[in-house]
Amino acid sequence: MPVRQLPEQLVNRIAAGEVVERPASVVKELVENAIDAGCCRIDVFTDGGGRRRIGVTDDGSGMSCGDLALAVDRHATSKLDDEDLLQIRTLGFRGEALPSIGAVAKLDITTRHASEPHAWSLSVEGGAKSPIMPAALSQGTRVEVSDLFYATPARLKFLKTDRTEAEAIREVVRRLAMARPDIAFTLAGEERAPVTWAAALPGAAGRLTRLGDILGGEFRAAAIEVRAEREGVAIEGFAAAPSLTRANALGQYLFVNGRPVRDKLILGAVRAAYSDYLPRDRHPVVALFVTLEPQEVDANVHPAKTEVRFRNAGLVRALIVHALKEGLAREGRRTAANTDGSALSAFRPSFAPRPTHWDWHNSPAYPASPAPAFTGAAALAETGQAAFDVGAPTADVRFEAQAAADLLDRPLGAARTQIHETYIVAQTRDGLIVVDQHAAHERIVYEKLKASLARNGVQRQMLLIPEIVELDEATVEKLLARAEELASFGLAIESFGPGAVAVRETPSLLGKANAAALLRDLAEHMAEWDEALPLERRLMHVAATMACHGSVRAGRRLKPEEMNALLREMEDTPNSGQCNHGRPTYVELKLSDIEKLFGRR
Repeated sequence: MPVRQLPEQLVNRIAAGEVVERPASVVKELVENAIDAGCCRIDVFTDGGGRRRIGVTDDGSGMSCGDLALAVDRHATSKLDDEDLLQIRTLGFRGEALPSIGAVAKLDITTRHASEPHAWSLSVEGGAKSPIMPAALSQGTRVEVSDLFYATPARLKFLKTDRTEAEAIREVVRRLAMARPDIAFTLAGEERAPVTWAAALPGAAGRLTRLGDILGGEFRAAAIEVRAEREGVAIEGFAAAPSLTRANALGQYLFVNGRPVRDKLILGAVRAAYSDYLPRDRHPVVALFVTLEPQEVDANVHPAKTEVRFRNAGLVRALIVHALKEGLAREGRRTAANTDGSALSAFRPSFAPRPTHWDWHNSPAYPASPAPAFTGAAALAETGQAAFDVGAPTADVRFEAQAAADLLDRPLGAARTQIHETYIVAQTRDGLIVVDQHAAHERIVYEKLKASLARNGVQRQMLLIPEIVELDEATVEKLLARAEELASFGLAIESFGPGAVAVRETPSLLGKANAAALLRDLAEHMAEWDEALPLERRLMHVAATMACHGSVRAGRRLKPEEMNALLREMEDTPNSGQCNHGRPTYVELKLSDIEKLFGRR
């Protein structure tokens, strides 16, 4: 078959496939054009999930008649001052959006520039342009796209349902609205009720207002401000406390120079920063904004501009990890009980009202003989009260000297009692706190291990008689392969024949640890490692496992002085609001909330 030149319309349709993947792609390109035009308000309307109609209206600078004629030609753009692709300061710069849309749909543009006496309109249908005509429009630009992919029917087969496509459009507008809180957005369509996000004030407060409007009050209540800057790279935004997580990474919103992106480098940095706070199957909710000079980032690596490449990727990653860790450490004692009403709602009674027409005396279950008189002991034996009959406290420190009034002013208060040999109840000036003793001590041991490793290595204790642990041969091989890393944490092991390991030294912080259980857990974690996992993260996995085995176990009765000592250590330990598996270490109830439960206010 001879080589031939493809017709221009076919070339445009092929190129359109790189830019216009689905209706959400059209909305993204049109809204980005409106943002680049310096608008203050953007209205988006869709019908049929965007395949029947998409309308985007803005109050930006608009286009003159001459600019409008060029705007629908390929590679024509007003967003590059010169030919330097390293100085990209706008969201769109390729000049492909409008001609690509016009190649596969019916495109109508009405626009008015401030220097023009009236507006102008232009239509493009299947790549064919109409003459420019005078039109009526007070300001800005209105773009309408109808019958998307009518010129390429094969693409219609790959579109999802109208509801799914509409949700994809909503996600695109949400991300762009997060990036520009100074612009008011309205999203409407037959698939949903209109949603309006009003323009917010500049600064962090306005950004949090916009994020709260989009992500909900739950994020606003749990949001921690993060900020860092180094060598011309600035990181700003908000990260949710570890108490607010998701089952996937879709709650992580990342922006580079105002451009929404899905960058593996940034996602990896977020995961690393939260690794000490969350279980392995949970993901944080963050909105991070990276700002740097245009020549330090390449936004031209993907046709849809959803990926970027950094000149100094290591600096960006380190700065993100530092900013997140600093913010999380600053708010280290924030837990679910501090950020939402879950703890309070758990105490609310949920008794259903008894029907008014039902008469107990006429019920077949009514006893023939009179019921015995009410007594306190009998009442506690009733079925309705059985759940509250938990026995006497396992420890009581109401009369201990250490529970003096000055301890009530400490953040975690004075220990009052231990219940179920697992939870410590402490009193503060304005409420009470319930502490999970195992989770709290686990975090304390973990932070001590990390600090000791960073300072001069973990202190060891030599066993008088080495402990022999029998394991299967595959597990023994995994452990011996990592013996050097384990030794850095004070756990010295060596081979003791096939299927056995001899433990000669253990970290002194762990006290008398169960070596067999510890080694089995370490082997399970190592099975999930690969060489791509940094050494630092592997060491932190080891530290977390050791901390779990070396902490106070649930079911251990504590003395009053031990309870107060644990509370004081929590106050001095970073990130003590969660254990290193992501569980909260304590919950707090304010006195005002308790009074509401009992109708006192």
